Amino acid sequence: MNCDEARPLVDASVDRELSAADEWRVREHLAGCAQCRRVAEDAQAISRVIRSVPYHRAPAGLAARIAAALPATDVEPETASSSPASAARGASGWREWLRSWRPRGAVATGSGYRGAEGSGGPRAATLAWFGCAVLVLCALAVTATLQMRRPAAEVAFVDDLVSSHVRAQISGRDIDVISTDRHTVKPWFNGRIDYAPPVFDLAQQGFALAGGRLDYVGRERVAVLVYHYRKHVIDVYVFPPGSNGPAVSGGAPPRASEGYALLRWEAAGMTLWAVTDAGADALDGLRAALDARLAAGASEAAGG
Repeated sequence: MNCDEARPLVDASVDRELSAADEWRVREHLAGCAQCRRVAEDAQAISRVIRSVPYHRAPAGLAARIAAALPATDVEPETASSSPASAARGASGWREWLRSWRPRGAVATGSGYRGAEGSGGPRAATLAWFGCAVLVLCALAVTATLQMRRPAAEVAFVDDLVSSHVRAQISGRDIDVISTDRHTVKPWFNGRIDYAPPVFDLAQQGFALAGGRLDYVGRERVAVLVYHYRKHVIDVYVFPPGSNGPAVSGGAPPRASEGYALLRWEAAGMTLWAVTDAGADALDGLRAALDARLAAGASEAAGG
């Protein structure tokens, strides 16, 4: 791949929109091209800035002020439904019409109208359609609000976490120390980080220890334990004591991102984040197995 082929794919690579094959080709080119690498770094910097911008909620009275500013109108239903220009005059006219309208020939009762000519008709159909549209818009607004409540920093951290996992799998360098022996993997981290991650081989529970590596997430150097579950890889990122993982809010962490399952929990005084494409059930099983081993180890230490 040359520069002309790589440049158009840089933005897609930053946004994780490339296939595994194209991502590998782009990264291979960037490794040997300083000019394209600077372009990629600039794109990554812009992406981080955009994701870190705080979300500003609209003032509480904004909707009321907009509705009050719309011109009032006494448009008849027939005119409003037949003329697009009249229908666009304002929401206040629709509200007045809805309050004053009743089916032709109907008599008001405590629960509605009775005796309307042809109980349905175009007016009733229009009103029903309008009500459905309002409900759909309300549902969309609620969904959008819930999504926007996730802090931008948390979104950026989860993105970095998933990117680290994917990058390791694509590069083929997902393990720095290859061993199923915890007494080999755990000492390997000595001197490379200032804490000792809890390392156990959980092969009997279906999660075989494959090794470990060092990685950077949220500009923090962390230990990563690599487990194999069937034909899947599970990366367990171990953050040091007192760390909740960079930029993580107090709310419930996401369970999935971009097709990858995630799980966050506390163990041995540390914060663990697990990422895999095997599904959430696999992460729940890994957590249960690891917590059981930690509990057994604590009991043995207390008994000894």
